[in-house]
Amino acid sequence: MRQSHQLPLLGLLLFSLIPSQLCTICEVSKENYSRLYPLINTIINSKYTKGIQAANVLLSLKLVGIWNQNIEQQLIQQIHDNEENKDLTSGQLALVLLALGACQSSEETFPYSYLVSQLEKKFQAEIKNMEIHHGNPLTNYYQLSLGVLALCLFNGKYSITEVTKLFTPENKNFYFGGQFSVDTGAMAVLALTCVKRRIVNKQIETDEENFKHINDHINSLVKKILSEKKENGLIGNIFSTGEAMQALFVSSNYYNKNEWNCQQTLDTVLKEISREVFHMPTAAAQILPALMGKTYLDVNKNSSCGSGNFNISIQEPVPVVPTSSPSNISVHYSVQINETYSTNITVPTGSVFLDVMQEAQKMNETVFRFTVVESSWGPYITSVQGLEANNNDRSYWELLSEGKAVSQGVGSYVVHNGENLEVRWSKY
Repeated sequence: MRQSHQLPLLGLLLFSLIPSQLCTICEVSKENYSRLYPLINTIINSKYTKGIQAANVLLSLKLVGIWNQNIEQQLIQQIHDNEENKDLTSGQLALVLLALGACQSSEETFPYSYLVSQLEKKFQAEIKNMEIHHGNPLTNYYQLSLGVLALCLFNGKYSITEVTKLFTPENKNFYFGGQFSVDTGAMAVLALTCVKRRIVNKQIETDEENFKHINDHINSLVKKILSEKKENGLIGNIFSTGEAMQALFVSSNYYNKNEWNCQQTLDTVLKEISREVFHMPTAAAQILPALMGKTYLDVNKNSSCGSGNFNISIQEPVPVVPTSSPSNISVHYSVQINETYSTNITVPTGSVFLDVMQEAQKMNETVFRFTVVESSWGPYITSVQGLEANNNDRSYWELLSEGKAVSQGVGSYVVHNGENLEVRWSKY
């Protein structure tokens, strides 16, 4: 694309927006690398049967400079296998592109241009759907942001004017059930920062108004992210904190130092790691880059990402032999649509929400039947009693425990004896 002439506004802001001056980063010290072992063991020793999980893992490993040829070849093959299914969403395709294209040498010919072209088409399909269905994308704004980020990093085609309109911070798609979505906002900050840097570096052209909008959007989104900071330093919840850290790393000129204690956040996350909170590969893969001071904006550096010398001994998990037969627990399970259908379910100790739903379906398929698809975060409920979740009308199946939304997915939330579980038809 033709370089633009330097704009007056850009000239005024150029010095303050040079990327090297944008980042304030805290990261785990070498002395504490051993505290990351549980994360890395989860990432490397888990079995990856789904290509999108493999993409998350490969991207994370590349960014932090952990390299294992066998693992990388295995993950790349799984990603290619999934890619051939031709049914990836825009965000999933963007993640595949980020993972495969990360850390390419500047001397190499970029072999994934066809993925960029496919992503351009999927991004436009999202825009078209929003025009038809009251501003609702085919997927969600997290995936839309991921798509813009990948297109920006790999020189794809997108309209800056369109992006500035899409990412107005008050847009309903940044909210879920009335609550600001931290990870969605964080991904938008990363995407907008990428676009802004390319404008500043005169790699793409725009007018002063669009540039000002981008700057204002980042500023507003950063404030919203910081407003979700908890007393212990977590931002949103434990699973959104990693991407929030990335967003704050690249936007430190939008907030004061006393507004975020990065070290406190880091210390709290390390404590959560010791409690084995990040037992899912995707959760572990998403938090690891931030802990090593990396962001998704490091993807297109013209050399190996990370230091390349993060050599650790990965321990094989030790199988646990049960000393006795597992005990059972009883839970109360309900499905709520226009009326409520309930039953009591007995499952083994350690079962997850999905196990309860499967047992209920066996008892009464008419009332408790459901469908599920695999996502990067594991199983996702798409329908119950034939009623399907639909992005066009912002409907979904909400998982609740004791009347409150659970913070984990159906395949990872471990249920407890006497718990009241509910699947509710909801809108966001």
